[in-house]
Amino acid sequence: MDQAGKKDLGSGSVGRLLFGMALPAIMAQLINILYNIVDRMYIGHIPGEGPTALTGVGVTMPVITAISAFAALVSMGAAPRASIMLGKKENETAQKILGNCTALLVGLAVILTVIFLVFGKSILLLFGASENTLGFAWDYMQIYALGTIFVQLSLGLNAFITAQGYAKTSMYTVAIGAICNIVLDPLFIFVFGMGVRGAALATILSQGISCIWVLHFLTSEKSFLRIQWKNFRLDPHIILPCLALGLSPFIMQITESVLTICFNTSLLRYGGDLAVGAMTILASTMQFAMLPLQGFTQGAGPIISYNFGAGKLDRVRKTFRLLLGCCLIYGVVFWLLVMLFPQMFIGIFTADASLIQYSVWAIRIYMAATLIFGIQISCQQTFIALGNAKTSLFLALLRKVILLIPLIFVLPVFFENKAFAVFLAEPIADTIAVATTGTMFLISFRRLSNNTQRR
Repeated sequence: MDQAGKKDLGSGSVGRLLFGMALPAIMAQLINILYNIVDRMYIGHIPGEGPTALTGVGVTMPVITAISAFAALVSMGAAPRASIMLGKKENETAQKILGNCTALLVGLAVILTVIFLVFGKSILLLFGASENTLGFAWDYMQIYALGTIFVQLSLGLNAFITAQGYAKTSMYTVAIGAICNIVLDPLFIFVFGMGVRGAALATILSQGISCIWVLHFLTSEKSFLRIQWKNFRLDPHIILPCLALGLSPFIMQITESVLTICFNTSLLRYGGDLAVGAMTILASTMQFAMLPLQGFTQGAGPIISYNFGAGKLDRVRKTFRLLLGCCLIYGVVFWLLVMLFPQMFIGIFTADASLIQYSVWAIRIYMAATLIFGIQISCQQTFIALGNAKTSLFLALLRKVILLIPLIFVLPVFFENKAFAVFLAEPIADTIAVATTGTMFLISFRRLSNNTQRR
């Protein structure tokens, strides 16, 4: 447990440990943004067809999100459980968790690839593609779908590297792929003249390189947890608790796909392709806000899980308080930047004057509650780290399924500017969800504390 680069999760300063784990995770998340956002940046600036191509690729976002969601279903529940088992010194169980999850990720990749290749065009039309954008969306999607196996394994298994305390190694996984994507994107899009097909090809090749890196590490002597064939046989007693815990992040991500469909179809109805294009930019900017927050929680998660498993509740409390403070500070700073300098973010994706003008007012509405969202994600992800599947699942459903999706369709009834009403649904849902999550966390965390003290 003293390998180079590995953090000792059970001792030392909580502050140093959190930042030592979180900063590489944040860097990894920021770099990870580049995968799809770099595609959109280059695509949006393709001469002549840039705005339409950008809108088309934006329609594929639910597909990309869904593929990532299934990786989260397996890994985001399994990695915390592996950390808890390591904290309890049940190392063989942790090894079995990794093996079971590897096998399941491969199976899911095959199924998803077949579904998206066979039913792709129908899915894209459902997601809000129009006659003008369907061609671009399908060009991107059919190539991206072929790389599903790389996405599943690189995203899914990288969580097990972080779970062991190898935060920097986990960051390198993302950095390697992102750097490759930045280099390959302009080469395939502009030099080879492949357009959106080139962007998709650059992305899956980059994910493939990341996948090779992850597999190499998790089969090497450096890794405490190793992929072994003997653990590939699925055991319900091993995999089902992981899936139960992973259901919350899965719901969070898969409902992003549903939300994108709801937003795109509503905005296409009320504002046309211009509004859908603006939504692509807004969703991309929201990733800037969300992924660093997820980096904080990914850094804190293994610390919380390990120490909870080891019965060190004081360290759990200290880690959470520091996590909450960091998330709140970041959320406020990002909110100020968006409200004061919206053109700075929008200009990254397009130079089209009409799309910029439309997006400026829309982004201020859409991201109005970002400053308090750190409460939501820090509390919800801490529930996952503690193994509290039921509460984290409810909170995931609350914000998106119970609140946001109905508001997207209900609010336009009460406003003359119906596109404005669609964008307004986001901050209203966020505010209610944050208030509910904060209250439930105080109650549930106290209950978990009492249960731990009885052990």
